[in-house]
This record gives sequence, structure tokens and C-alpha cells, in this order.
Amino acid sequence: MSEVFDAYERQYCELSANLSNKCSSASLLSDQEQKQQKLTEIKTGLDEADILIRKMDLEARSLQPNMKAMLLAKLREYKSDLNNLKREAKRISSPNHDQSAREELLEAGMADAYKTSSDQRERLAFSTERLNQSSDRIRESRRTIMETEELGVSILQDLNNQRETLLHSHTKLHEVDNAIDKSKKILTAMSRRISKNKWIFGGVIGALLIAIIFIIYFKLTH
Repeated sequence: MSEVFDAYERQYCELSANLSNKCSSASLLSDQEQKQQKLTEIKTGLDEADILIRKMDLEARSLQPNMKAMLLAKLREYKSDLNNLKREAKRISSPNHDQSAREELLEAGMADAYKTSSDQRERLAFSTERLNQSSDRIRESRRTIMETEELGVSILQDLNNQRETLLHSHTKLHEVDNAIDKSKKILTAMSRRISKNKWIFGGVIGALLIAIIFIIYFKLTH
């Protein structure tokens, strides 16, 4: 879930609940100056709500298709809620509103006021539920981030252990390479010594053969 969208959503829900309360208060005001001031505040709030709706729409359309579809469906509910608020504000600001409100109070008494505010309470409950859902999503996102962070630390530790193992193996290979070089040098020296001994041994045998031949020749001639 987009954290940016969630932030806009929380702002809108709070603003919607506030506007609902202001509409309820304005509908019961008899002083025109106070009522006009309240209507001005409502109009400003509606403009802010429009801006938040546009921001949520842009954010939702920039996300992946599966998440985009879910957020746009939710956004349609908020647009419908905002249109209801606009109609309520328009109804309150109409010239015949005061007269119709007096007639309703005369016919139904205070019970009608409770009935009128029932929709506002439902809207407030709806906004509160949305806020709770947003808080749950934020907590879930934080939990996922913490799990991802722990996984990243574990991976880094594994990589560090593998790096130390590779360094240790490299050191061992270097030692083995040095030992092989020494062995090569020893074998080369031994090979040279064996060759040298062969030549000496061959020379000795040759000398003995010459001596034997000389002795045999000497005996035969005398």
C-alpha cells in the first residue's frame, strides 16, 4: 500500500468528519452572520477536500495495476462522500433553507434534528473506520519493513562469513602454492644430483672396465 496515499486518506477522513460536524452546526444556526461565517469555513474545507481527492487520484494512478484498481475503487467512495457534503452545504446555503428548517422543527420537533444528524454520525463512523484501517495498514507496512531489514542484516552476515571463508581458502591456497614451489625446487635438485651421480657411476664403471681389460691384456702378453 502507498504510504503517500494513506497520508492523503487520513487527512481527507479527518477533514470529512470536520465538515460533517460544521454542516450539522450550520444547519441549526439562526444568526445569519454566524451561519455565513460557518458556510465560508465549509467552502474552504470543501476546496481542501477537492485538492486531497485530486492528489489521491494522481497517486493511485501512478501505482501498479492491481494496487491502482483497489485504490481507485476506494477513491470513488470518497468522491461520492465529497459530493454529498457539497450538496449538504448547498442545501444549507439556499435562501429557503431557514424557512424549511423552521417548518421541519415545528412538525417534527427535536426528533428531526437527531434524524438529520444521524447521517453525519454515520459519515463520522465511516471516516473513523477508514482511519483505523489506514493505521492497521501502516502498522503492517512497518512490520514488513522490519522483517525486510532483519532479512537484509542476515544476508549481510552470511555474505561476510562467506567472504571470510574465501579469504581463509585463499590463504591456504597460497600456502599450498608455496609448498608446491619448494617441492619443485627439491625435486629439481634431486634430479640434478641423480644425473650427476649417474655420470660418476658410469665413469667409475668405465674405469674399472679399462683396468680389467688392461690386466687381461697384460697377463696374456706375459
